Amino acid sequence: MAQQDTVEPTRRDFLYIATGAMGAVGVGALAWPFIHQMNPDASALALASIEVDVSSIEEGQSIKVMWRGKPVFIRYRTEKEVGEAKEVPIADLPDPMARNLNLGPDADASDVNRGVEGNEALIVMVGVCTHLGCIPLGEAGDFGGWFCPCHGSHYDTAGRIRKGPAPENLMIPPFEFISDDVIRIG
Repeated sequence: MAQQDTVEPTRRDFLYIATGAMGAVGVGALAWPFIHQMNPDASALALASIEVDVSSIEEGQSIKVMWRGKPVFIRYRTEKEVGEAKEVPIADLPDPMARNLNLGPDADASDVNRGVEGNEALIVMVGVCTHLGCIPLGEAGDFGGWFCPCHGSHYDTAGRIRKGPAPENLMIPPFEFISDDVIRIG
């Protein structure tokens, strides 16, 4: 007859398990404030999205708003500017990608994919040069769009890099119209 190798748990085994479980709960309770303090505060969460009234922007006019600590350019382009931007072949662009967070990553940099659907004259983009993070000047440069005087990057009226060291087009942030005249960025 074979001898059984099972041993009944003792009171001491129970105390070890209970002490270990209480220790784990204590460590979790002690660590929670340190983990929770890494969450963004209310002021940072408030800046996650902004609402902008675009009804006062007239044709040919631009405004700048701040979103997540970055400037966002909103421009109501003229018919001439839209027409010139549509005529540019994608093959002539240094960066053929739209860089529009509202579209898929494979969208090309056509003027339609850079503008606002249903309102081609309106363009919304983050105003940070993709070369070294400078802020370009509006309505300047060789293509009438934006010009970064720090290193000579020229963007067209659709925010696409056309000349200079910048590797990418200006980014189009996520946005949506929440009414006819108000857009939510973020």
